Amino acid sequence: MKVVVEERPELEQTEVIVRCRRLDARTSRLVELLRLSDARLTGEKDGETCILDGAQVLYIDTVDRGTFLYTGDGVYETRLRLYELEEQLRPWDFIRVSKSAIVNFARVRSLRPDFGGRMRLTMSNGEVVVANRQYVPAIKAKLGM
Repeated sequence: MKVVVEERPELEQTEVIVRCRRLDARTSRLVELLRLSDARLTGEKDGETCILDGAQVLYIDTVDRGTFLYTGDGVYETRLRLYELEEQLRPWDFIRVSKSAIVNFARVRSLRPDFGGRMRLTMSNGEVVVANRQYVPAIKAKLGM
């Protein structure tokens, strides 16, 4: 793969053009990552509203009627409901793993079967998120299993 970066001070925003012989899985993944880097989410931490890149988010969870975005740097609370975030993040590499959690699949380090047909997903920071058995088939399908 050839990568070319041109600096052009006259441009108002960054432009990315992907040229390929055919759109294969590797190229599709590259495009997906580029789109994810443009996803913006907001979360509150220590009284501040922070703007997060979607790629920073490891997983999203609901606890006691609150929705939280987990990153490598910390935990941010968002006013959005889980179903709203799921819809917003659908074009990117996020997948529902339980009634209360969505995972950034690009940040999953490993998968392991668990009791009762569940699956343990170890995230890139070492945290473990458990996928309920009804969501395991979608995870396996995403892996081509």
